[in-house]
This record gives sequence, C-alpha cells and structure tokens, in this order.
Amino acid sequence: MKRKEVGITIGRCAQLATLLEVSAYPKPGNIHRLHDFPTTRYEHFLAGSVALSPALNSLAEKGYDVKKGSKKWQNIGLGKGILLAVEDSLRWQRGGNVNLGIVLLFAPISAAAGYTLKNGSTDVTELRKKIIDVTQCTTSGDSVAVYRAIQKTMTERVLGHVDELDVNDKSSIYQIKVEGLSLIKIFQSCAERDSICREWISGFEVTFTKGYPYLAQSIQNKDPNTAVVDTFLYLLSEEPDSLISRKRGHEAALYVSKKARKILTEGGFESKKGRELSEELDRELQIAGGALNPGTTADITAASIFILLLTGWRP
Repeated sequence: MKRKEVGITIGRCAQLATLLEVSAYPKPGNIHRLHDFPTTRYEHFLAGSVALSPALNSLAEKGYDVKKGSKKWQNIGLGKGILLAVEDSLRWQRGGNVNLGIVLLFAPISAAAGYTLKNGSTDVTELRKKIIDVTQCTTSGDSVAVYRAIQKTMTERVLGHVDELDVNDKSSIYQIKVEGLSLIKIFQSCAERDSICREWISGFEVTFTKGYPYLAQSIQNKDPNTAVVDTFLYLLSEEPDSLISRKRGHEAALYVSKKARKILTEGGFESKKGRELSEELDRELQIAGGALNPGTTADITAASIFILLLTGWRP
C-alpha cells in the first residue's frame, strides 16, 4: 500500500470506530442515539467523529514514513496531531468536548497502524509493539501540545486538581519545557486516577487484552450494536470508570461496575432480561446529568472498535 492509501484507510477506520461507538444503544449513562445531554447532543458526536479524520490520517502517514526510514518516532509530532484533532472537532460542532479521550487513544494507534498496515489490515501483536514505540518516544513538545488540547476541552471540575503539573496551573507548561518532560513521563504520574493515562503507560493493556478480544469474539455471533454494548458493559464491569471516580468517588464507580456485571450475568444486551436491565441502568445514570457518565469506558470501547477495524473487519 502507498502512503496516501495507508493514511486514508486508517482515517476511515478511526471515523467509523467513533461513529459505531457513539451510535451503540444503550451504553448506560452516555450520550447515544436516543439520549442527549443538556448542552451536548448525539449530532455533536457525529460531527466530532467526522472531524478527526484529517489529523489521524496525517499521523498514520507519518507512521508510514517511520517504516520507510524518512522519520523517527520522536519527529512525527504526535502531540501536535492530538491538538489539531481536538481543534478540528471543536470547529465542526458546538457541543464542547466530545472526543478528547478518544483522540488521546486513537493518535498513537493511528501512527503505529501507519507502520504496520499491509494490504488493508494489520497484525494485532505487531500493532501493539509499535504503539509502545510511539508512546515511549514522545517529547516535551508533545506534552505541551497535549496540555493545550486539554485546556481547550476540559473544565477544572471534570479534571480535578493535582499538586504536580496541574493542567490548569500556568506554571506547568514552563516546568514541562525546563525539565523536558515527555508524555509518557507525565502520564505515569496520573495513571492511578485516569484510565487513559494508564493505557498509555501499560501498552494499552485493557484495550488489547480485554476490550478488543471480547469485541472480536462477540462480533462473530451478534449484531454490531449488541456486540459494542456488551463490550462496553464488560469493560465497565472489569474496570471502574475513572471519570465517574473523579466526579463522584470510587464507591460510585464500583456501584456502576457492579450493575454492569449484573447485566452480563443475565445474558447481556441480547437477552430480554439483560436488555431491560441495560435500559434501567441507562435511565438511572442519566438522571445524574452526566455525573455518572462512564465516558472513559466509552473511549476504550471506541479504541477496541478501531483495532478491530484495522484488522480488516467491516460491519
């Protein structure tokens, strides 16, 4: 495959992954085709999904360049790509932050896939190895760009406060530049409280060992909507959502995970009881107005779909 074709293929896989994830009904507590939040709608997510393609396409092409020897991972501008994707998303819709978490996961996947994609698909083991290479080779410039992206999209209420390298502290960027802090170094310090940071430092452990395998198995005998919903529920049952933990505390996150586990034991979304419990949990979480939104779990679900598409699966 030529450079441009590689970029287009990966960009389309990224778009489709985000569209399938947000359209899956009902991922309890999230925006989906039948439920909006007060200021953010399903249509905002659709627009944000389409807007991501150019930046991720470019990162994929740069991954291709690394394979050909004309670039090194340190020079692909991963952080700039993340910032551009976020800016494009905000430019194309008025619902605020609809996909920062997805961008943070999709950017290194896209770059690594640009290196590994052959004849329209990629080997999962090789892809994960290259993702580790990508994330290990970030620079302080990447860190600054990602901080800019977070500042554009996230409120202090959602982020919370930390004593060291707080995104809302103006001195943090100065410290990053002076100390030459890479993204992987920064994410190591926040991995305990944020699942996306934990994915980065673990080589996307949950995505590759839980999300993608569960989805790949489910999609063999279930329709795409059911497979995505059940994958979301499985991930939620296995890993308490870090966004809920930041907003409402760890006990609230554990409570939601227990509810998700109950749905799966009743047969998941394709069973009558599982469907009833899924819709019941969705109503319960929606009443909280976003405070019990398992948004990080949705992001990792999207990453799992992205990898499935990169292996060649199509709906």
